[in-house]
Amino acid sequence: MKLLVTGAAGYVGGVTAAVLAESGHDVTVIDNLSTGNRDALHPDVTFIEGDVADCAHEVLAGGNFDGVAHFAARSLVGESCQDPAAYWHGNVGTTLALLDAMRATDTNNLVFSSTAATYGEPEQVPITEDSPKAPTNPYGATKLAIDYAITSYAEAYGLAATSLRYFNVAGAWHGYGENREIETHLIPLVLQVALGHRDKIMVFGDDWPTVDGTCVRDYIHVKDLADAHLLALQSNKPGVHRIYNLGSGDGYSVREVIDTCREVTGHEIPEEKAPRRDGDPATLIASSAKAIAELGWNPQLTDLKTIVTDAWEFTSQLGDKAYSARR
Repeated sequence: MKLLVTGAAGYVGGVTAAVLAESGHDVTVIDNLSTGNRDALHPDVTFIEGDVADCAHEVLAGGNFDGVAHFAARSLVGESCQDPAAYWHGNVGTTLALLDAMRATDTNNLVFSSTAATYGEPEQVPITEDSPKAPTNPYGATKLAIDYAITSYAEAYGLAATSLRYFNVAGAWHGYGENREIETHLIPLVLQVALGHRDKIMVFGDDWPTVDGTCVRDYIHVKDLADAHLLALQSNKPGVHRIYNLGSGDGYSVREVIDTCREVTGHEIPEEKAPRRDGDPATLIASSAKAIAELGWNPQLTDLKTIVTDAWEFTSQLGDKAYSARR
C-alpha cells in the first residue's frame, strides 16, 4: 500500500511508520518536528517537513494514496489545561483540514490515533468501547471531538475509518523508541533515573485499593500497537467508523514497574513517596476483546519484562543524547 503517516517523527507514529516501511509499504511522512525529531524517521520513508493542515492536500493530490495513519497531535495533558486553544486548533483544526484534504482527493481510508483519555475517570474496569465518555482535560476532549467528526464524515461521505484508543504505550522496536524532550510516562521516567538523568522516581500514593497500594495501569508494547494500525488500514470499510480499545488486558502496578526496571537495568533506582495526585484512578485496564474479535489483533509482547527490556535497550543506547530536544 501507498500510505501517508502524519506525525511520524514522534514515538508511536515513528515506530508505526518503520513497521509499515519494513513490511514493504510505500510510506510518506508529514511532520513539523515541533515535538519529534528526525532520528525517529525510518530511512525508507519519504519525509515532508511541514504542518499537516498546510501540506496534506498537496501531498495527497500528488498521487493515489491507499490510506492515511494520523498521529500528528499535541498530547500533554497538563499543557492542554494551560493552553487549550493550542489543542483545539492543533488537534481538531488540523484533523478537519486532513479530513477535507482526503475527501477532496478521494483518499478514503483512515486510521486515527485516539486515546483512552476520552473516557476520563472510568466507572468500571476493564474499560470497554461503550463505557461513558467523560474526558477530564482538553487533550482528551479534542480526541473525542475528532472521533465524533470522523463518524459524521463516514456516515455522510463514505469515509472508511478506524479510531484506536490506547492506554500506556511503552517498549521499542528495531532501534525506534520513546525519546521526547518532555516526558510524562512512567517507564521512560524510571529509566531516566537508571541512566542518571533524574535523581529519583516519585510514587504518588501507596495506599490505593490495589494489590500493593500503588496505581495499576495497562501497558501495551508499541510494536503490537503498530500492528493494529496496519490491520485497520487493511480492513476498513467505506461508510463505517470503527472504534477499538487497545491494551494488554493485564494491569501492572507502579511498584511492579519500578521493580522490573531495577531487575532489567541492574540499577538501584531511588524512589520517593508522594501524596496522591488529584484525578488519578486506582486502576485503568482496557478490554481489547472487541479488537481481538473483529480486527483480528493478536498482541504478542504483553509481558512487562519484555516491554521494559526493549525500552531499556533503546534508551541505554542513546546515552547522554536521550530525552534531548534534537531536530
